Amino acid sequence: MITWGISANSHDAALAVFDDNKLLFASHSERFSGKKNDADLCDSLVQYAASHYGYPKEVVWYEKPWAKTLRQFTAGQGLNHKSNNIKRYLNNYGISAPIYTQWHHESHAAAGFYTGPFKEAAVVVIDAIGEFETLTMWHGGEKGLKQVYKQTYPDSLGLWYSAMTQRCNLKPNEEEYILMGMAAYGNPKRLYNRILEDFFEKDGETLVSFKKNLHRGCLDWAPDLTVNDTFDIAAATQAIYETQFEKILQSAKSFVPSDNLVLMGGCALNCLANPIAYKYFKNVWIMPNPGDAGSAIGAVLARNKEHIGWETCSLGYNIEPTQSTEAILEHLLKDKMCGVAQGRAEFGPRALGNRSLLADPRGPDIKDTVNAIKRRQEFRPFAPMVLEELADQYFDLPGASSDNRHMQFISRCIHPQLFPAIVHRDNTSRVQTVPADGSRIRQLLEQWYAASGCPILLNTSLNIKGKPMVNDVSDARNFESHYGVKVFT
Repeated sequence: MITWGISANSHDAALAVFDDNKLLFASHSERFSGKKNDADLCDSLVQYAASHYGYPKEVVWYEKPWAKTLRQFTAGQGLNHKSNNIKRYLNNYGISAPIYTQWHHESHAAAGFYTGPFKEAAVVVIDAIGEFETLTMWHGGEKGLKQVYKQTYPDSLGLWYSAMTQRCNLKPNEEEYILMGMAAYGNPKRLYNRILEDFFEKDGETLVSFKKNLHRGCLDWAPDLTVNDTFDIAAATQAIYETQFEKILQSAKSFVPSDNLVLMGGCALNCLANPIAYKYFKNVWIMPNPGDAGSAIGAVLARNKEHIGWETCSLGYNIEPTQSTEAILEHLLKDKMCGVAQGRAEFGPRALGNRSLLADPRGPDIKDTVNAIKRRQEFRPFAPMVLEELADQYFDLPGASSDNRHMQFISRCIHPQLFPAIVHRDNTSRVQTVPADGSRIRQLLEQWYAASGCPILLNTSLNIKGKPMVNDVSDARNFESHYGVKVFT
């Protein structure tokens, strides 16, 4: 039976297709609409899913609309019953199947636990807000998921981090990752105590308690601080987040004394903090799309309550390759940079080789060149992809090499002077290890190593700032013509 899981009508919409408990397809709406972080479904995504897999016999929605409506009303956001009418919303896209709904945090937890490698684990979900919940902990076991702790609105570590993102003149719910990058350039100690004192309750009723509701941001905070203080604000924000994150992990370990941790929710994208998890757990799984988009998968799994494992995050639009890895290699050796758009698009915020801009990481000027093409801030580094069996020769990885396949942890680069394009100011890198799985990107990396003596390539998403990743061949040709970068399809 074909089932569609859907997360939409908020931010970063996505659609997943299951045949019974087999995951067939998943994609962000933005890849089809061309609108970054598109909050809504789009007709082209719906038609693609329907034409390739058939219309659904049932739809599973990633949250409870009635509870979201109640929370919005109690928070002073008005009565949004009409906008939260999911049946009418889906009818606008020609979707008329019966609708089932799941709790927001349970969708997150299920996306992690039922795709992960563990039969038993502590599951931690941290995000801005679900219906009411902002932090939950679960015990995952043979009988499924059982919630063991919850924290509710307005006490939200995710809302605070987004508010501080906005205070740093960035876009909340979108550019938190830029704040992480800025943190390395600031002094984390200078404003640490001030921020802690102004926002956090020392003896609150919840694990992470706040003095005020930050749902509408904190642009009025510290008017004496100017743009010159932005990097220090970012550094202190990240340092405080890591302190609070560690406190949450300690509590999770006490609730569920397991060796295994599943980490989910939008805050699981904080790759600077994520390595702390290995202080308390031997094994850590973060589903490659832990935010709300990933709950398109999680909603169905929360309903089915069955493990599916995780084979790949290459679940989206398919481009059948017409150009060989040998041709890509020849271009890289000559021009040091190219785009690759081959195979199925990755489902998640990271490009892992199928929709990537690749470059030689060793040149002194390559970081500035790629940042200029992508129209990004000059201070931002790029990620390395490395042959998995050689990764520990170049990076001090948290956990096992295989835990680093989806760019979810920061690692110290052992030889930063050799790879200036893929290390940050603090000599860390967001590493992607590439296993010997026979994939085209693995073949290319092996060929690159044999020809250059370097087992690493710079890897960044094939897009420019403010635009979604290339999805189809037309997108690839447009990128090529607009930005002067050869894109292999």
